[in-house]
Amino acid sequence: MYVIGTAGHVDHGKSTLVKALTSIDPDRLPQEKEREMTIDLGFAWMTLPSGREVSIVDVPGHERFIKNMLAGVGGIDLALLIVAADESVMPQTREHLTILDILRIKRGMVAITKCDLVEEELVELVEAEVEDALQGTSFEGAPMHPVSAYTGQGLDELKEAIDSMLDETDTRKDLGRPRLPVDRSFTVAGFGTVVTGTLIDGTLNVGQEVQLAPSGERGRIRGLQSHRKKLDEADPGRRLAVNLSGIERDEVHRGEVLTTSGWLQPTSRVDALLRLSPDSPRSLKHNETVSFHVFTNEAFARVRLLDADRIDPGEEGWAQLHLTDPVPVVKGDLFVLRSSDSTLGGGKVVDPYPARRHRRFIESVISRLSDMEQGTGEGALLDAADHFGPMPLSSLAQRANLSQDEASAQSAELESEGRLIALGANPPGPNTLVYSAHAWAMLQEKVRQTLSDYHGQHPLRKGMPREELRNRLGLPPDAFQAAMDRLSAEGALTQDGQSANLPDHEPTLSPAQAKQADQYLRALESDPFSPPTDQPVDSELIAYLIDTGKVVRVSESVVFSASAYKEMVDRIVSYARDHGKITVAEGRDLLDASRKYVLPLMEHLDQQRVTRRVGDERFLR
Repeated sequence: MYVIGTAGHVDHGKSTLVKALTSIDPDRLPQEKEREMTIDLGFAWMTLPSGREVSIVDVPGHERFIKNMLAGVGGIDLALLIVAADESVMPQTREHLTILDILRIKRGMVAITKCDLVEEELVELVEAEVEDALQGTSFEGAPMHPVSAYTGQGLDELKEAIDSMLDETDTRKDLGRPRLPVDRSFTVAGFGTVVTGTLIDGTLNVGQEVQLAPSGERGRIRGLQSHRKKLDEADPGRRLAVNLSGIERDEVHRGEVLTTSGWLQPTSRVDALLRLSPDSPRSLKHNETVSFHVFTNEAFARVRLLDADRIDPGEEGWAQLHLTDPVPVVKGDLFVLRSSDSTLGGGKVVDPYPARRHRRFIESVISRLSDMEQGTGEGALLDAADHFGPMPLSSLAQRANLSQDEASAQSAELESEGRLIALGANPPGPNTLVYSAHAWAMLQEKVRQTLSDYHGQHPLRKGMPREELRNRLGLPPDAFQAAMDRLSAEGALTQDGQSANLPDHEPTLSPAQAKQADQYLRALESDPFSPPTDQPVDSELIAYLIDTGKVVRVSESVVFSASAYKEMVDRIVSYARDHGKITVAEGRDLLDASRKYVLPLMEHLDQQRVTRRVGDERFLR
């Protein structure tokens, strides 16, 4: 399915031509019919000679409604520039053409309307003037078709030309992440909230859970229609009406994006490559505030130029845009920048989620952005992994502007070449954690250095507590576990219960420490169930004895020898099994020890899930 958008100056016959082609009047508002002027977006559809059905978005031509025009052209596949034979090229002809050029809409043609009102020589003169206007734009060399909506002149030929051009127009790619920028919302009695828009990516299904961005409102698709026909599923490129349940009419407006939850996060800062139109009335200066238009959304943006103090008409430059309101965009989205009364230019989103506010005139920043902008396929995936990793492959695919299938296939290929590290599933799936080889090498070195430092500070400890290592690395739990498993498999570290250590680390006592340990163990064994608690023993030495299984600490001050601890636990378990329960008092009598030792032992067994306390009694689990 394709979407055609009109463009052109006010009163050049855009809506009249659409009605003549489709038999549908795109002017739907009473004030539009009263004033005979298009104010907001209009919609129609038609069947071409090949049997192909296409949608049409009709835009207003008056300069006061340029924002409405911008909301309609972001999702079109082919533009139909309308120029009236009795007026030729006018200011909004040029501004609309500039916008189409900024949005890189390269498929299009020109319809010279109202040909029945002028002589043929004048039509030829208008065609020459249009040809001059198209020079240097994406429409340069576009075919022209003289038509009359009133006599029907050239309408069949125009339909055939559109059909032929669409034969050579690529259909929209399904990247597996549905986005429908909302251009209208209303209520239908008995059905509830309905939104309309062009599905620019992904598929939508009846019954699917959906979310609006940036508002975050959630609902479910109750029904889908395209050209008044019900659908169970819609693919990219369709004009759709979506009936929503769970979302009220006043909770949705133009500028929202209907999508699935969990992936499209609105952003207040984007890195972008800007290009000022050659027809821009002035330069764009550093820190200037402009209006930012992407699909149906509009926000104000402060432009921080990164490689210049200004961008002149016809020139390009790098910028970081700081948006007044969060906007849902992805890498590769095209946008338009306007001042209060004119279109200045636009650009392409290169990084929708920059991690920081960039300093200006830094060559490494410009170089990285340039690599990101030019990168496609494997290069984009590698660059995103290097810059953003570790990251689930699904999120990485979004950053690289790839479908999930493309990202999975390329990730597997890159891993086989040693350029990418995918932790977990093979082949990589949406939740597989991905590092670039460079980032993985950096993590390996950080782990090695962190453990080495810990072993140096605590030479008698078997290893570093895993949670402490995770905090030092700054990794979330799932990422940390996947990384630890991979590092263990590579032999970079050894895991043992709740600790991790370098493979060559082996705690060894000095002669003096060995003597102190022997003295301490003999002291514990001298009264095994009531050992001394005031022995001046280094905490690192006790940690070593715990790691090597020679003692068991049950509280901050109470430590038993391993043999005494085993015998005490055996007695308590046997007593509780025979009597169904045990109290602290019974444990004290059983072990002939004071409450000072028995109570911490009992609480320790509760923590170890050997016993379960109910009131003053404890039961075996």
